[in-house]
Amino acid sequence: MQLVECIPNFSEGRNKERIDEIVNEIIKTDGVRLLDVSPDCDHNRTVVTFIGEPQAVAEAAYSACAKASEVIDMSKHTGEHPRMGAADVIPFVPVKEVTMDDCVKLAEGLGKKIGDDLHIPVYLYESAATKPERSDLAYVRKGQYEGFFDKIKQPGWEPDFGPREVSVKSGVTAVGARPPLVAFNVNLNTQDLDIAKKIAKAVRNSSGGLRYVKAIGVNIAEKNMVQVSMNMTDYKRTPLYRAYEQIKMEAARYGVSIAESEIIGLLPSEVLIDAAISYLQVHSFDSKQLLENHIYE
Repeated sequence: MQLVECIPNFSEGRNKERIDEIVNEIIKTDGVRLLDVSPDCDHNRTVVTFIGEPQAVAEAAYSACAKASEVIDMSKHTGEHPRMGAADVIPFVPVKEVTMDDCVKLAEGLGKKIGDDLHIPVYLYESAATKPERSDLAYVRKGQYEGFFDKIKQPGWEPDFGPREVSVKSGVTAVGARPPLVAFNVNLNTQDLDIAKKIAKAVRNSSGGLRYVKAIGVNIAEKNMVQVSMNMTDYKRTPLYRAYEQIKMEAARYGVSIAESEIIGLLPSEVLIDAAISYLQVHSFDSKQLLENHIYE
């Protein structure tokens, strides 16, 4: 059986009724299985994870996007996380008997349908990008919702699908195909946002930090803390513990400590196992030593 994972991010993390309406569009689609729903109040964003056969997943993604465009008004949206649309980003990830090229075709098909039927500008990103610079989601989203009204009219910023005019209510959507990534956040024992931003700059790849890390500093008002919010785009080449240790080291320069960390959405178990092996300095560990691997064989 072919399996594709889809992890759309919606610009609503506070209103449970709206989130439920969007998620219900996924649940009621035959051939898909909902795996996780992770809302975040401060980011005002919800990350949804579901899996299924390719065409069913694409259908569920479209239905969820359509509902998001109906219930979310971007002109009234505020939140700590960068965003440009109600259905902000919709990535497809190959899981089983599916190639990245297959996911690119899904992204292209979904992007066209969103542009044609919902009249929302769509930009393809990561492996589905039609221009090299658009492979980087941060580049596409720069300026966010508010800046896109002028940006979309500039040379080189025509969308891949949909009108060359931003929808005031729904904004802009990015659709892509990519490998698995881990959303990993580290909260600091300070309310100084400038410190979080400086640490994020030191950690992220674009500023000379760790190769497969994207990071921003944000305020977490609910906890009276600031956060280094990261996307680990290749957790095998840059593991979580390496990013954590660099943040810890950078924070010490400012007399600040780490309060806690969090993982948004789902992740492969090997990510946490690798962290445990590193911190415990386990010698010659083998996955055959995991009890669960024997129980559930």
